[in-house]
Amino acid sequence: MNLPNKLTVLRVILIPVFVFFLLANFIKYNAYIALGIFIVASLTDFLDGAIARKKNLVTNFGKFMDPLADKLLVVSALMCLLIIDGGERMCVSQTLGLIAVLVIVAREFIISGFRLVASDAGIVIAASMWGKFKTATTMIAICLMIVVKELPFLKDVAMVLFWVAVTLTIVSLVDYIVKNIHVLSDAFTKKKAPEAAPAAAPAEVSENTENFGQNENV
Repeated sequence: MNLPNKLTVLRVILIPVFVFFLLANFIKYNAYIALGIFIVASLTDFLDGAIARKKNLVTNFGKFMDPLADKLLVVSALMCLLIIDGGERMCVSQTLGLIAVLVIVAREFIISGFRLVASDAGIVIAASMWGKFKTATTMIAICLMIVVKELPFLKDVAMVLFWVAVTLTIVSLVDYIVKNIHVLSDAFTKKKAPEAAPAAAPAEVSENTENFGQNENV
């Protein structure tokens, strides 16, 4: 296993450790520990891709696991932050916070679907600037929300950044669909290859043959 894939696996391993410390209120400075783990995990996301591209170490395992690890990290963080204090770190209503998190998760599912269709057609879809802005804003917002209880003066900033991230999530999704709708359209309109003619039916075998008698006794 090459270095980029090892970093990806490390990120996956760090996710349950991060979740444990984020929820472990009985441990002193648990939020700061969780923040440190989240930052390290986020840095592995940057490093594995950069190293893989620079040293030509791109593998099918990395193509599959890298985006999956990213989604698991972000979704795990948001779901934990949503249940810690009823979503107060995100907004005034837990229901509204849940809707926002679902929008973020839905966007990832839709984009993943587009990428699968494009990959099947041999098309590589590059990440857009809106998507990069969304990712950076989401990561920063999560970092701030993790330590809001310990640093209350960050609450308003964290909340604003979170909703900026949600807005960018929607904008990047719309931009992605508009720019790549032809991929989905081509997939649905592609003509299927003509089906081969059915093979001729085998000649009937007499019930008095030796083979029939053998099958009958099995």
